[in-house]
Amino acid sequence: MPTLRDTIAEDLRTQITTGHLKSGDRLPSEPKLATHYKVSTPTVRQALALLQAEGLIEKTHGKGNFVRTPLRRITYRGGAGISFAPDLQTTIRTTTVRARGHIRTLLKVPPNTPLTEFHCTTYEGETPRSVARIYVPRDLVPAAQLASSSWPGGRDEDGTETQETVTARLPTAEEATALRISPTRTVLAITSIAFDSAGRVLKAALLALPSDAADAVFTTHPPSRRRRTDDLP
Repeated sequence: MPTLRDTIAEDLRTQITTGHLKSGDRLPSEPKLATHYKVSTPTVRQALALLQAEGLIEKTHGKGNFVRTPLRRITYRGGAGISFAPDLQTTIRTTTVRARGHIRTLLKVPPNTPLTEFHCTTYEGETPRSVARIYVPRDLVPAAQLASSSWPGGRDEDGTETQETVTARLPTAEEATALRISPTRTVLAITSIAFDSAGRVLKAALLALPSDAADAVFTTHPPSRRRRTDDLP
């Protein structure tokens, strides 16, 4: 049975999706909504938090809640990264770090192994659409790539295998700041690990995208069937 919070959220959601409440419109104040729906203010806040997490509204400190302008969805394609439209731009910064903690575990390298960290942010105009930190053992990064700060690829050789984990969660404080989103708005968090044919980790990528404006698409390819000698005519 729907709770009061869900009922209020659904009513406001319908008003937004049908155009009764338009992009940029300011919602009534929380006390006014509480009076209208005959509920407590905390219940209204819970309903608004749901809509914020869905990306339908945004809260501006000191001004109130506003209907958000819908963002164009972007697509993450498994093993290939983000599908970039012509008007999406990416800034990339590189730095040298040492393998520690969670990153060292992902890369399966000894403590303090030199790594190159690529910090990538994708923008649509002035709006950040995704953030990523990509770690590659320094000996696997070509010198030319370090000089140009181009998109990291490691060594994409035949036999490379990619393992990806996708999670919907709240953003870290750093992600919320970089993406300029509310800490209550969920993100699609993708951890991508690339291995070579010998099992060595080539790179580890940690990507975050606002989940209300992103899709993750994975395509499965059947293994190629090699013709054996006894298959030949």
